[in-house]
Amino acid sequence: MPASNAVRVPMGDSADVALAAGGDRQAFERLYRTHANRVYSLCTRMSGSRTKGEELTQDVFVRTWEKLPQFRGDSAFSTWLHRLAVNVVLNARKSEGKQASRTDESDVGDERWDVAGHAPMHIERMDLQEAIANLPAGARRVIVLHDVEGFKHEEIAELCGITSGGSKAQLHRARLLLREALQR
Repeated sequence: MPASNAVRVPMGDSADVALAAGGDRQAFERLYRTHANRVYSLCTRMSGSRTKGEELTQDVFVRTWEKLPQFRGDSAFSTWLHRLAVNVVLNARKSEGKQASRTDESDVGDERWDVAGHAPMHIERMDLQEAIANLPAGARRVIVLHDVEGFKHEEIAELCGITSGGSKAQLHRARLLLREALQR
């Protein structure tokens, strides 16, 4: 095939992983560019905050750089990175304590309803992302892991330290709360 018709095939994750594990910062940067948006999206959905999502994404890639030499290749790099991201978010939640998962009841006052009993426009326009962000932490984690990221209940149970039945119950509760929030 003539050189002018040759198609440049980008290096796959496996080559970049091997190079980055050996300390190649350019290979790591390529991995970062390839996976940063998905990691950010996961961290933001699980934390319920864009700012926290940004912080957690940075933490995930710092941990990735540290742990990359331990990556054995038993699964795809993207799977390994995804699990690492979930663990970073869950560990951050544990260290923050339960206070971050509570909502301030004073924020939910009578101003939510007008005289006719209708919600103001900003509440009627609540989108799915905002509704997910407003779920209790446990329900938010489970719905993101199951419905968005595709984890099975057994995997969620292992990641979150709960039973698979607990995962199913939290998912059911999360869906009910979402439905209720979106119907307002």
